[in-house]
Amino acid sequence: MSIQNRYDFVLLFDVKDGNPNGDPDAGNLPRVDAETGRGLVTDVSLKRKVRNYVGIVKAEQPPFEIYVKEKAILNKQHERAYVAEGISLAGEDGKRKGGGQENVDKARRWMCGNFYDVRTFGAVMSTGVNCGQVRGPVQLTFARSVDPIVAQEHSITRMAVATEAEAAKQEGDNRTMGRKHTVPYGLYVSHGFVSSHLAAQTGFSEDDLELLWASLANMFEHDRSAARGEMSTRGVYVFKHDSQLGNAHAHSLFARVQPKLKDGVTVPRDFSDYSVSVDESNLPSGVTLNKIVG
Repeated sequence: MSIQNRYDFVLLFDVKDGNPNGDPDAGNLPRVDAETGRGLVTDVSLKRKVRNYVGIVKAEQPPFEIYVKEKAILNKQHERAYVAEGISLAGEDGKRKGGGQENVDKARRWMCGNFYDVRTFGAVMSTGVNCGQVRGPVQLTFARSVDPIVAQEHSITRMAVATEAEAAKQEGDNRTMGRKHTVPYGLYVSHGFVSSHLAAQTGFSEDDLELLWASLANMFEHDRSAARGEMSTRGVYVFKHDSQLGNAHAHSLFARVQPKLKDGVTVPRDFSDYSVSVDESNLPSGVTLNKIVG
């Protein structure tokens, strides 16, 4: 059974001496708002980490397979839906087609039932073998740092080369120079939304919801790399509405969670340099607050 309540949530996470989300069009520099200097992390990056966590925890077994993953061929997954539903992949001209709307709907339901990220985040599956489109019940915003960040560039050296030609050119010195970009410290805030109406269309259940909260709380623990430095979830604050439509505007609930630099701190370098105030007084009728982390 799909979820019966609307949820809005605030995600806090930080990075220390790492690159939380490099921009490939800017030499992999940390993403930044050019006007304010505040750091950015895309929603796509955060969803990737949720997918990776679910893939580890559930061993990518149905109904928790991952649709969008490294080296995936998406049309192959679409074909699985057609085979599972006993739908022919060939049209009258012998070419692969998606079939009529009834067949597309069957394939779409199979994809939602089999893949966690499809029924959670949605997907466009109308390429090649047509499985339709899914609008996911869970949506995330870009994460934005509380204060401006400074992207630092570091020279690094590898004591090896790739080819004999490079070694000969360096007369045996065998060094390769490179660059590494880091954010000394940044505390980021992202907002999220869970729609019960869209959940009814994809079959997003209470078990799926609990897995989402666990993913947000633990996703950085299983995504360590030298490039990303130290990243940690610092807060997951969930506002649950008693109804499907909701009992308050999301922006008014988000405003109740306020991370702020402590007095006297001019250059933050640790989470302890911040205080996070959470206004739990006089919550709107029909809204409850659950601190998953924080």
